[in-house]
Amino acid sequence: MDANIPRIAIENPISVISSKIRKPDQIVHPYMFGDKASKSTCLWLKNLPKLVATNIVDKGEFKEWIDKKTGKTKRQASWYYDALINAKSPEERRSLRSKTFKGIAQAIASQWGNL
Repeated sequence: MDANIPRIAIENPISVISSKIRKPDQIVHPYMFGDKASKSTCLWLKNLPKLVATNIVDKGEFKEWIDKKTGKTKRQASWYYDALINAKSPEERRSLRSKTFKGIAQAIASQWGNL
């Protein structure tokens, strides 16, 4: 974050960065950029404008289930729930959780690519 370069964008889900270093400059979701999915993605920016939503669509489907440990109803984006259920290993699960959606990647390229 403190590198001596003109522009920086750090992308990460909500995490320890938010509480230990500083709050993100922006939180975006795939549905703001044409992908029917919800996933909070934090952006910490240095000399870059906030991303502008390009194609707001439905947030996508969600699945609900009862947590076996707490007995509470949980709700999660279907894409994420399905990815976790179908992952064959912890490494595959980790990779699926880190997915960058195409619409966000395209917005980053088109909005920041020529700066």
